[in-house]
Amino acid sequence: MGNLTIGVFAKSAGVSIETIRFYQRKGLLVEPDRPYGGIRRYGEADVARVKFIKAAQRLGFSLDEVAQLLRLEDGTHCSEAAEIAGARLTDVRARLADLKRMDAALSRMVRDCRVHDSNVSCPLIVALRCRSE
Repeated sequence: MGNLTIGVFAKSAGVSIETIRFYQRKGLLVEPDRPYGGIRRYGEADVARVKFIKAAQRLGFSLDEVAQLLRLEDGTHCSEAAEIAGARLTDVRARLADLKRMDAALSRMVRDCRVHDSNVSCPLIVALRCRSE
């Protein structure tokens, strides 16, 4: 049993009260019982759980993936956790490849605009117009 109100809990975890409630609705965080005439109290384990959720999200895990990882949190399911992380890594690498292609295309377009010196159409606008057709 904890002794933190939801406001203190949220502040300790570095999130808003609305985030706590959202995680509760999603089933990522248990909503403690409210004692008769009292207020719900949270503990340090709850703070650690929210910090785990936020750390996983910063690595790109979806809330569904975070829920899967939380089910494995006893530490004995490393291969299953690695499988989830491997899928995330594959996605990250694919997005990086997409970003590199976008970087190259935009770099070419910006370069073409900078060397363009006529009053005809801007090469960037023309390129985007052609891509949309």
